[in-house]
Amino acid sequence: MKWWTCVVFMCAAVLADDEWREVRTAQGPVRGRKHPTEDIYTFYNIPYATAPTGQDKFKAPLPPPVWLEPFDAVDEHVICPQPMFPGDLMPTNVVTKENCLIANVFVPNTKEKNLSVVVYVHGGAFIMGWGEMFKARQFMKTKDFIVVTFNYRLGIHGFLCLGTEDAPGNAGMKDQVALLRWVQKNIASFGGNPDDVTIAGYSAGSASVDLLMLSKSAEGLFHRVIPESGGNLAAFSIQRDPVEIAKSYASKLGFDNGDDIYALGKFYMTAPIEKLTSDPFFDRTDSTFLFAPCVERETGDGAFLTESPLTILKTGNYRKLPVLYGFAEMEGLIRIDFFELWKHKMNEKFSDFLPADLKFDSEEEREEVANKIKEFYFGDKPVGNENILKYVDFFSDVIFAYPMLWAVKLHVEAGNNQVYLYEYSFVDEDVPVVPHTNIRGANHCAQTMALSDGKNFTHHDDTLATPQFREMKKTIREIWHNFVKTGVPVPEGSWLPAWPAAGADRAPHMSLGERLELRGALLAERTRFWDDIYQRYYRDAVPPPTPPPRPRDEL
Repeated sequence: MKWWTCVVFMCAAVLADDEWREVRTAQGPVRGRKHPTEDIYTFYNIPYATAPTGQDKFKAPLPPPVWLEPFDAVDEHVICPQPMFPGDLMPTNVVTKENCLIANVFVPNTKEKNLSVVVYVHGGAFIMGWGEMFKARQFMKTKDFIVVTFNYRLGIHGFLCLGTEDAPGNAGMKDQVALLRWVQKNIASFGGNPDDVTIAGYSAGSASVDLLMLSKSAEGLFHRVIPESGGNLAAFSIQRDPVEIAKSYASKLGFDNGDDIYALGKFYMTAPIEKLTSDPFFDRTDSTFLFAPCVERETGDGAFLTESPLTILKTGNYRKLPVLYGFAEMEGLIRIDFFELWKHKMNEKFSDFLPADLKFDSEEEREEVANKIKEFYFGDKPVGNENILKYVDFFSDVIFAYPMLWAVKLHVEAGNNQVYLYEYSFVDEDVPVVPHTNIRGANHCAQTMALSDGKNFTHHDDTLATPQFREMKKTIREIWHNFVKTGVPVPEGSWLPAWPAAGADRAPHMSLGERLELRGALLAERTRFWDDIYQRYYRDAVPPPTPPPRPRDEL
């Protein structure tokens, strides 16, 4: 009997050891836990930096805490301050904290070391979201890479940009750079290779990794880039005039002394979190969500971006890396819920729907260009139920497709011959049809849904997906895995069709649909149309002006 008890005790001890894994990080020991259903270890909630508070709340992040006792890296559902969205997307058990800068590390159960690393940047229009929106347990089945997800500051907290010492701008992007530095410093302890890091992201996370590729502050921290549906040239990716945006929004909140830049900064510093996160900015008609990354003043103080993305791309002054670049066929479905309201507004004044990165010398010119664009998409007919697919095309192009296709041309002209372009168009029978049609379309970030666990962002079980979608998931995961491991989506010897890099004419591109097919220029006619518009009327982003000296009583 004693012998049997001893065996049971020893087995329990082994199981307990297998249940937890301890890792030594630069901050102290961290204990992760075996996933309940997958053969991976999960390390949640590790502070990778400290979000400053009080009068420093809009500044770059501070170093993370350190500890001596093992840190139990369990999921505490921490998110950064943001609007609380109704519906399935927002979990019910989240904990909102200003000090929200946590990383989650997912490590395959393998004895192999020097694993590739994939850092995923979450989306949410720079206004909402959290690291664990994206789950990639099934993507990790190959057991040869580590996944890192994380939070970064959002909305006003992350992207107030006044050009002052207290609010220089880009706090949320500086959080992302801090995370990448944390990975460089610590990922080897988890079995990862700091010299083999791919950054990926969807929506605003896609725009983020596209911007990180251009930032000197992030140079050398990663080696491949996967932007999924969002580009650094998009109107929503960069504030055109950040001080004016801050002034006008403060006025909306009841503050009327916006011309005093220091009073404006103090207003945002002292306003309650609930007030600063009350508006999701999602119903704006100018293809922005107001607060976003900005071009900073050159202060010599760790700026993220001091030139506009267009300037950097045109000069080619950035490190050229392999890029897997693309979007879904009907990205504009992101605006379908507004159709019944907006179709009338578009017929009344289409110019209200021009993206914020266009500028005109007069109101007459603005209306003339607006009419030209409306005619290109809708002909001589009003926006209505019978041409709703053109409504989808318009928003696909102005928010996502055209900015990314413009960037492809500039990348290639700057000497990057490793840009792999695609359009994802797969849909299956459980995707709802577009209203007023019998057509189904691949919605915003549909390729990310294919890569991630489950049917969509809220149902994380692959078995709920149709057999056709499960097959597509397998294909997408193989392409992304190939790129993570080799820097090309289809290496030699693959069963997949050959996929060369794109040229300046945005060709070829891979059509990721019912079947994979290499095609020529992507959206050639629509792209040529917007090339002409943007060559004439582009409004580049500018940094905040140099602020006046601070008043004596504030020094």
